[in-house]
Amino acid sequence: MDIPFNKPFFTGKEAHQVAECAYTGKISGNGVFTKKCHRFFEEKYGFKKALLTSSCTDALEMAALLTEVGEGDEVIVPSFTFVSTANAFALRGAKIVFADVQKDIPNIDLDEVEKLVTPKTKVIVVVHYAGVAVDMDRLMAIAEKNDLLVVEDAAHAIDSYYKEKPLGSIGHFGTFSFHETKNIICGEGGLLAVNDDRFTERAEYIWEKGTNRAAFYRGEVDEYGWVDLGSSFLPSDMTAAFLYSQLQEMETIQQKRIAIWERYDECLKPLKSEGKIYYPDVPDYATKNGNMFYFTVANRKKRDKILSKLTKKGILAVFHYLPLHESKFFKDKHDGRELPNTQIFSDTIIRLPFFVDLAEREVDRICEVLKGML
Repeated sequence: MDIPFNKPFFTGKEAHQVAECAYTGKISGNGVFTKKCHRFFEEKYGFKKALLTSSCTDALEMAALLTEVGEGDEVIVPSFTFVSTANAFALRGAKIVFADVQKDIPNIDLDEVEKLVTPKTKVIVVVHYAGVAVDMDRLMAIAEKNDLLVVEDAAHAIDSYYKEKPLGSIGHFGTFSFHETKNIICGEGGLLAVNDDRFTERAEYIWEKGTNRAAFYRGEVDEYGWVDLGSSFLPSDMTAAFLYSQLQEMETIQQKRIAIWERYDECLKPLKSEGKIYYPDVPDYATKNGNMFYFTVANRKKRDKILSKLTKKGILAVFHYLPLHESKFFKDKHDGRELPNTQIFSDTIIRLPFFVDLAEREVDRICEVLKGML
């Protein structure tokens, strides 16, 4: 493939810092580099507690444990998302209630969320698709009115903001991904941000297999043991060392990614103006963080035809999520409501190649190919 969909970016410091970690003599979790990463996130974004995890999936599963959802509880989740968003809460026995997304942007429809809240609702999970914020003031007002907990699935949304507030810092919990397709990477990795003091201590127990070992290592207790439910959610300190090298170059990485987004926008705006493609403007309350560039077309047949033609030209573009409410696993559990906007985005979305080393001439070539077929 001449232009792949993704290509991991390396700062050049990763190998050095992984080696440095090895030389410390401690490469298991919660070592020197883990603490450096935690400090970075807590200081830069104001999270009450930051805990590295082996994936965003792990971070979501920790959030589900912390919310204490179980049989009889309902959790509202967008259907247009990756399976982990819902799976984390389904694993605890909660009933997943899928919500549609907005017509213009694939973020959860808060009008529908308000209608779906019942006395059994305990949690609302939102996804900041492509790093663009959900209306968090309205969401938190809904949650406060109904005494609900909010989990921000910010897998796409590192270094993106809602009214100058970092995404992942507004809800009770925020979860992030450092998968190789994301802005900041370590192969596989994630982060749980805890923003409510009620949950900070317990989050650390859950993170450390249900023990108070982290407190023991800090000298806060004389011995450690099993104090809560938990699992092995923390990654190796070598993974943290790789991640920390990326965090040190975050400003440069973000500048490059946002420049790529803006180049796509500049090149494809004429097609948007002509109504041949559609992608939303970033709302005034939100920011773009260069997570991805996507657009939609008239229908699935046209989408598939474009993807096929791009592939033949050596350009790998992809679509995104299949509706979770219609999945093989869940369709018999769904309440039968139609979620039309979810279906439309699933059928018509196209994600273009996007990675730090994507050259301007490659962006221009992709756009010229698209202009030639639309």
